[in-house]
Amino acid sequence: MRLTPLDIRKQEFKKVIRGYDHVEVDTFMEMMANEFEELLKMQREMRDKVLELETQLKDYKQIERTLQQTLLQAQETTGKTYENARREAEMILKEAEMKAAKIVEQANSDLVKKKSELSQVHARKESLVGRLRVMLSSELDLIKALEMGADPVLNNNPSLGTGKEGIELESILKNIDNDSNSKAH
Repeated sequence: MRLTPLDIRKQEFKKVIRGYDHVEVDTFMEMMANEFEELLKMQREMRDKVLELETQLKDYKQIERTLQQTLLQAQETTGKTYENARREAEMILKEAEMKAAKIVEQANSDLVKKKSELSQVHARKESLVGRLRVMLSSELDLIKALEMGADPVLNNNPSLGTGKEGIELESILKNIDNDSNSKAH
């Protein structure tokens, strides 16, 4: 059975001769009842405070769990994001390397083509220079022969050139001779 302040106040003792002073006992009992009442009040307040603190503790533990889960998810997300970024960077790098290789391959192909074209241009130039030298040499020989008074057409001069150039020169010389003869008559 639990003792209450009311129990203390209503407690009655047997009366005996030469017993305790009734007023003093009643005063003490009242004081005890007040103290006991105060202790019970404090106990209730403490119990309420403990309940409140336990509730707060539960809330804080829940918050802690939530924060831990959030942190774990953030770490996982960060890891996934990092991994995705790494993969994407690798893909971009591989793509860039492939493009660079194609560009280098195309540049090398263009270089080979341009070298070939340049070689052909040099060969054509050399051929043209050679033909011009032969033609100019033939023309100089013809001029020298004409200055000396010889008739290169009649002498069948080999310096007149061969092929088309020779035929054209013969035609030009005949025209010159014909013009000279017509003016003389």
